Amino acid sequence: MSQEALSPAVRNFAGSSPQIEASVFVDKSAVIIGDVEIGADSSVWPCAVVRGDMHYVRIGERVSVQDNAVLHITHASDYNPEGHPLIIGDDVTIGHGACLHGCTVGSRVLIGINSTVLDGALVPDEVVVAAGALVPPGKQLESGYLYVGSPCKKARALSEKELSFFRYSASNYVEIKNKYMQE
Repeated sequence: MSQEALSPAVRNFAGSSPQIEASVFVDKSAVIIGDVEIGADSSVWPCAVVRGDMHYVRIGERVSVQDNAVLHITHASDYNPEGHPLIIGDDVTIGHGACLHGCTVGSRVLIGINSTVLDGALVPDEVVVAAGALVPPGKQLESGYLYVGSPCKKARALSEKELSFFRYSASNYVEIKNKYMQE
């Protein structure tokens, strides 16, 4: 689908065009810029920003980028010669107002409301980053745990019910985005 068909706020930058699967819902108030790829059945909700202007952003399938979330990269510089792209796996829910900056997020992850994940951090598969938590630069979390606080600390192992929530949340947002796309 052409960027014009999606939203006037989906735009090129420095010769890179966002590559967005046709089954992705992008709200008209969201902004997606530059070297960004978004996988099938994902959704980018009102006022979210996904900016791949100085490095790339890769978002997997069935990812929900909630209202007012900010997704950006870390540019290459003398301080950080490689920079950090932003990479997000599949079946991820990114809460309202969350900020992901130049980090890697695995699959089946919940990034809580108003939480922040910073440059070079690694959030592996099957993790919950609690609302308001801060994952500092370069921190590597461990799969299967809830992380809380600022800076975040491992709180406890996730229950079986919590582990099943990742796919439930992803499929729920696929259903919701499908309704929005039919409107």
